[in-house]
Amino acid sequence: MSVRSLYTFPNPVNDYAARSTAGLVVLLAIVAVVVNHPVLYAVLAIGFLLRVLAGPKLSPFGQLSVRFIVPKIWKKTKLVAGPPKRFAQSIGLVLTTVALVLSLLGFGLAAQIAVGFLIVAATLESVFGICLGCIIFGFLQRRGIIPESVCEACNNISLRVPEESAAAR
Repeated sequence: MSVRSLYTFPNPVNDYAARSTAGLVVLLAIVAVVVNHPVLYAVLAIGFLLRVLAGPKLSPFGQLSVRFIVPKIWKKTKLVAGPPKRFAQSIGLVLTTVALVLSLLGFGLAAQIAVGFLIVAATLESVFGICLGCIIFGFLQRRGIIPESVCEACNNISLRVPEESAAAR
């Protein structure tokens, strides 16, 4: 596996894997808010960084989702565009990095509030399949802020022939 292929975000992705990962994020984020310690905010931020860089390949939560939760529990595949999901992971990275910095500076309540926003968004994704980051991505694309070239891959998901491993994404 080349370094370039290691650090690529999959497109398309299995929506059920994304939802499962979001559920795991919700659980860790709730613990982080309750404990309110910089280490837990750092663990959340690192998880988001790994997913932004490489999708589920480097992420423990991503691996748990694609290798166990989806095949053993969901047993479903629903392919969705990768770029909006990566954008959503980037928003999670920003929120958790802000929480980490706030916590390190002694602003624990502000860190908890930042992660509270993450909990709301990840819960919507996990439980209802509503990806707020994806909605924002679409809004920004329609306004021309995200170029069409970024989302060319988003247009024809249904026309793709999924790889054998697509269900694992």
